[in-house]
Amino acid sequence: MADLTYREAVAEGIAREMRRDPSVVCLGEDIGAAGGVFKTTQGLFEEFGPARVWDTPISEQAIVGAAMGAAMTGMRPVAEIMFSDFLAVCWDFIANEMPKVRYMTGGQVTVPMVVRTANGGGLGFGAQHSQAVENWAFTIPGLVIAAPSTPADVIGLMASAIRSDDPVMFFEHKTLFASKGERPPEGHMVPFGQANVVRAGDDITLVGLAWSMPIVIEAAEQLAAQGISAEVIDLRTLVPLDASTVLGSVARTSRILIVEENPLQGGWGGTLASIVADEGFYDLDAPVKRLAAANVPLPFATHLEDQVLPSVATTVTTAAAMVNS
Repeated sequence: MADLTYREAVAEGIAREMRRDPSVVCLGEDIGAAGGVFKTTQGLFEEFGPARVWDTPISEQAIVGAAMGAAMTGMRPVAEIMFSDFLAVCWDFIANEMPKVRYMTGGQVTVPMVVRTANGGGLGFGAQHSQAVENWAFTIPGLVIAAPSTPADVIGLMASAIRSDDPVMFFEHKTLFASKGERPPEGHMVPFGQANVVRAGDDITLVGLAWSMPIVIEAAEQLAAQGISAEVIDLRTLVPLDASTVLGSVARTSRILIVEENPLQGGWGGTLASIVADEGFYDLDAPVKRLAAANVPLPFATHLEDQVLPSVATTVTTAAAMVNS
């Protein structure tokens, strides 16, 4: 029975780790008594108090800078950046500092911190509050990148993120906050770099991440009604990237369609497509295809935003054409 929302899973995942490890702390804007602007930290302040749940000024640089310093000196901070678009404000820490310390000190100093953020479009928040920016972080060596699509994966990946000795970018999708799923048992963990085969199939592989998972799952249902068997894969993490599961699927289906929210230009799907083209070329019966957002700022108007982002209809049409060609 579905008994946990995605947004509740965020707070529960953090709380489980805070109970387990006293070095885990949280910091961000309005995450304390207010419970977070998206209500993803509700209950943490009441349970753990102001010594471990820190409300900060409206300064992304201060939030990430303080978290980095805390991580380097023995704590395991979980820092919230309210909207992923605002990662640009503290990009020097994310691109130049956090991912390089362990390497530049020869492993003498680790940065065990999580930067979690509300990511992506689909809710009409406009161009400065709707971007999917996993592809920004994807270009930076040294960052782990997680983007869960279900409440159970939120909890499982959060456990792996907080326990990691490397900095983790944790992308929570705004359109998924109200979605529901079963509450996983205590101790539930999802290892990084382990994709989830959500649905088995024989005719085509559909790959998604976070926002696009409901789209590809629904598309697979509609394709089944047309007699097309689609295998659905949820990557769950981009770094590490589970290319082996994708390649194994392509070896069976001979076709792959990648559906992502990032703009087509520079999206993570381009990297996955190149891996499949390099290592799975002789398994393919059709060219690798990608569906991604248009290379434009996200419109505010819902009907225009819908035109920019991939949809169930475009996924079904593209996949059917690949199979029937």
